[in-house]
Amino acid sequence: MRPMIAEYDPKKRGVRNDLSDVVMVKYKVDPNEIPVEQQAGSTLPLMEIPGRDIESDEHYNPFEHRKLAHPTSDMDTLIHLLKGSLGSGILAMPMAFMNAGLYFGLVATFLIGGICTYCVHILVKTAHELCRRIQKPSLGFAETAEAAFLSGPPAVHKFSRLAKAVINWFLVVDLLGCCCVYIVFVAKNVKQVVDFHAKDSDWLPQDVDIRVYMAALLPLLILMNLIRNLKYLAPFSMIANLLVGTGMGITFYYLFQDIPEISERKQFAGFERLPTFFGTAIFALEGIGVVMPLENNMKTPTHFIGCPGVLNTGMFFVVSLYALVGFFGYLKYGDNTAGSITLNLPEYEVLGQCVKLMIAVAIFFTYSLQFYVPMEIIWNNVRHWFGAKKNLAEYSIRIAIIILTLCIAVAIPNLGPFISLVGAVCLSFLGLIFPAVIETVTFWDRPNGLGRFNWVLWKNVFLVCFGILGFLTGSYVSILDILKGEE
Repeated sequence: MRPMIAEYDPKKRGVRNDLSDVVMVKYKVDPNEIPVEQQAGSTLPLMEIPGRDIESDEHYNPFEHRKLAHPTSDMDTLIHLLKGSLGSGILAMPMAFMNAGLYFGLVATFLIGGICTYCVHILVKTAHELCRRIQKPSLGFAETAEAAFLSGPPAVHKFSRLAKAVINWFLVVDLLGCCCVYIVFVAKNVKQVVDFHAKDSDWLPQDVDIRVYMAALLPLLILMNLIRNLKYLAPFSMIANLLVGTGMGITFYYLFQDIPEISERKQFAGFERLPTFFGTAIFALEGIGVVMPLENNMKTPTHFIGCPGVLNTGMFFVVSLYALVGFFGYLKYGDNTAGSITLNLPEYEVLGQCVKLMIAVAIFFTYSLQFYVPMEIIWNNVRHWFGAKKNLAEYSIRIAIIILTLCIAVAIPNLGPFISLVGAVCLSFLGLIFPAVIETVTFWDRPNGLGRFNWVLWKNVFLVCFGILGFLTGSYVSILDILKGEE
């Protein structure tokens, strides 16, 4: 049985828990004991519109009211941030550099990394401000958007539920898009290994279509994702981390062998390929989905942002590693760089084949972890439709969504443009546009809220325009490449 959450009423100097006074919120706990708010099919906002008398209590400190069973230390949070940000996107960075050029790609990677980090900063700072206004200990990404519209100018109050829903569904599309990318990634790596051994074998099939390998993954994907408790997926996550770490170490061993001269590579690839670079780079760098849960579970949340801060430290390491892989990956393989750097490793060497299989298995396990969040969002919005048959309905929806991701992967087997498309469509909004909009709405009608000469507004207009430009151009180029069948 889930507990009811009582709410402190500053007007009456007491606690109110009557349903007529407050819309109750259900809490669940994720595998790291991070509280996550669920709407559970309600048609009402999860929070009231805060009155000015409530907001006038400037002494409310949300961090002091967080009740965490197992709060994480700064080092724990840094490790989780690295784990959440260092995904399969790092393997696509050499392809991103191929579309930008060696030197331009290096500068642009740090530039985009800096912009993405700054957008995380403004999202977290805005969430802290809103927590103080509505006197709530913590807020997630979607809840921050809802609270911003509810506490902003009266004209935008009616859009609060829409803002929350839009962010949740962008998260769903983004993470399910990643699941599709993972299917393509696993199938391509396994196909390369099987095709190499099939040349000298009488019983292995010769040059089987990539889509057959994807279809063969379906029974395994269904079995893995019928596990509803993340506790039982934790061992697979540990195995995936070990495999990725080992595989990346071996990959660097190959990258640093017989490196060509820098003069042999393009320093700037041309403006026409920059949208593809943008989509791929932001897909790799953007880990905004994990930020709010991590910050909400910290023992000392004030250490998350600041200088140096957990966020700055973690993102500097992440961006540097991505730039290193992209730079040396493109320097090594040039115009032959594949959508994933593992596909460039030697087919004829056992070590290279082991890396491909290790990374493939690791990404296969990661599918289940990526699948968990969109499934939770979808299920919590439809569970009230099914009455007593909830278990059967949930398993059926899980299987249907897995089949959907497989069908999309089969329809778009080109890994490079697919990665760029997911980054351009979803992460342009989640990582750049939405944080800027949320900050603008939050401080719009506050005294000097937008700064001198409204510099906060103009800065956020730039971020929104940058995100929209990346979304439009990146999507257009990626779709053209998919239709032409280019890798």
